[in-house]
Amino acid sequence: MIDRAAAPGYGEAMVALSPNVSRQPTLGEYLMLGALTAFGAVTIDIYLPALPAIASDFAVTPAVVQLTLTAFFVGMALGQLVYGPVSDRIGRRPTIMFGCGLFVVSSLVCALATSIEMLVAARFVQALGCCSGMVVVRAVVRDRYDHRDSARIFSLLMLLLAVGPLFAPALGSWLVQIMDWRAVFFALALFGLALLAAVWRRLDESRSPATAEMARSESVLASYWDVMRKRRAIGYMLVSGANGATLFAYISTTPDLMIAVWGYSAWEFSVIFALIAIGLIGAAQINRWLLLHRTPDQILQAATLGALLLGMVLLGLVLAGASPSVLLVAIAAVLSSNGFVSSNATAGALSVDPMRAGTTSGLLGAVTFAMGALSSAVAALLHDGTALPLALTLLVALLLAASSYYGLARKRRGEA
Repeated sequence: MIDRAAAPGYGEAMVALSPNVSRQPTLGEYLMLGALTAFGAVTIDIYLPALPAIASDFAVTPAVVQLTLTAFFVGMALGQLVYGPVSDRIGRRPTIMFGCGLFVVSSLVCALATSIEMLVAARFVQALGCCSGMVVVRAVVRDRYDHRDSARIFSLLMLLLAVGPLFAPALGSWLVQIMDWRAVFFALALFGLALLAAVWRRLDESRSPATAEMARSESVLASYWDVMRKRRAIGYMLVSGANGATLFAYISTTPDLMIAVWGYSAWEFSVIFALIAIGLIGAAQINRWLLLHRTPDQILQAATLGALLLGMVLLGLVLAGASPSVLLVAIAAVLSSNGFVSSNATAGALSVDPMRAGTTSGLLGAVTFAMGALSSAVAALLHDGTALPLALTLLVALLLAASSYYGLARKRRGEA
């Protein structure tokens, strides 16, 4: 058990915590929070197997269809900037419910799209809907728990987050095969409706009166400016965003790389995708155990450097002409670092200013998805039919993550 009184950040967090701080989530609440956390991942992963069918249906190139992914990433980044401070002002529960409703409507529009332009626009709005769950769940956890406990809960939620990559691509492939790509979006509409019902029935409001009062006393821009002035908060956000960008680059480039270049079937791709997700799950659960013995920052120090070294190894293997199977193992090792980095960096960013948890969460999410969109765009721009663009993109992202932790997020000598 953690000594709560001695846990880092516990004292300063108590000012902003809700009356529910002492109550542990039930299994049903964990599942709901995990599903909301995985909202974006499921929406992306179930859709990937449909990309070739969409290109064929609308008679466009794969590069044009990839704009639907880019638009989704941009929508996720912009939407979180809005939902974060809004949840500080009007509450966590109504903010998520609005987003779920918007997601359901936009998913139906995607399913009925008559042109690629209409689909791109609808995917942007769909992202605006589903990002509400992701950004507000982080604030809900921070409302109720201190720095270290938040990191442990985020690691547990990552277990549920990884269920998306495990099953969503296979489900998407099955839907496309027995019906067509539009069935994927009808399925997503049902998923959003189920989450809306779950939030309405099971999610208690966690925003504290003190947080609401502060939010009403300052403008959104002032709130963001105050968070952005905090060096350590920005450092943690960059660590999370840069490391998370490796996942975005992987998701956007590997369907073509594995299927068109390396010759794997769509089903083999789904299986490999799931196996790599299992590695991410395992890393996150090891992180939960490590947090019983180490602080989140101690783990981040080792994880950011370890990930950078793995990125160098991957690049070396690509340049040496290693086989696809060897490269996939190296890619999996690089991506597993997210299990040690994401939860601890997220908890660190939210611990800097607990009174602005929603605003911080929104900015954190925007940074993550903006860097993700950039990494996927760069990897696509450098596409040459080999794994080199992916390896280079991953290495640059991991270098930025390590630099951000040691240059910004880490406490300086004598700093409280």
